[in-house]
Amino acid sequence: MSEGWQLIGQPSAGGVLIVVDHASNHVPADIDLGIDPALLNEHVAIDIGVAPLAAALCNRLGCAALLGGVSRLVIDLNREEDAAGLIPLVSDGHAIAGNEGVDRTARIARFWQPYHDALTTTIAAARPAMLVSLHSFTPRLKSSDEPRPWQVGVLYNQDARAARIAIPLLEAAGIVTGDNQPYSGTVLNATMNRHGEANGLPYLGLEVRQDLIGDATGVEQWCATLAPIIAKVAAAFH
Repeated sequence: MSEGWQLIGQPSAGGVLIVVDHASNHVPADIDLGIDPALLNEHVAIDIGVAPLAAALCNRLGCAALLGGVSRLVIDLNREEDAAGLIPLVSDGHAIAGNEGVDRTARIARFWQPYHDALTTTIAAARPAMLVSLHSFTPRLKSSDEPRPWQVGVLYNQDARAARIAIPLLEAAGIVTGDNQPYSGTVLNATMNRHGEANGLPYLGLEVRQDLIGDATGVEQWCATLAPIIAKVAAAFH
């Protein structure tokens, strides 16, 4: 464990490894983002509900999860290191003034590189059958009153193997499922591109609507719903 990441559970070869880029809203004491602290409890800073959901899934599936250790307002772990939005200057209309003029190389070396190195090392030491990338999304965009109807979205880029198995299973369970919605894995898939597709390793990219997992009851319900589906998908790659 470092300030950039946390591993929970025991990785196992042929098992499932859950990856949670935006698990934390932590901002180290020596970093001043120049924002209202209340923002740290909003989606701009953290994927609400995913850390407890990952922990619950680990318990139920007997698998491991690697969680990002800092807020995406410090550095977005699900971006390539040369991406413009890696260290955001504006997020959802909020200026992140403290990121102006930041030492980009130092911040990458402190947070982004250790996180991705930990993922590389964990996968190499106990190659899983499948990765699960876990994110959450808002019920609606701040710029629109239009509700997002999906309960869960499945994201993928070029490797759709796990997605093609998972989507019918989710739909059969009565879940309103987005196929590369509300985001597209052809655009936002940096961590899975790097550690899944580049390794020939199947991955299941899941986006859960955050109001469904905003409390302990919701987390337990969705853990119970998603765990058997994840297990069925992973079994296809054993």
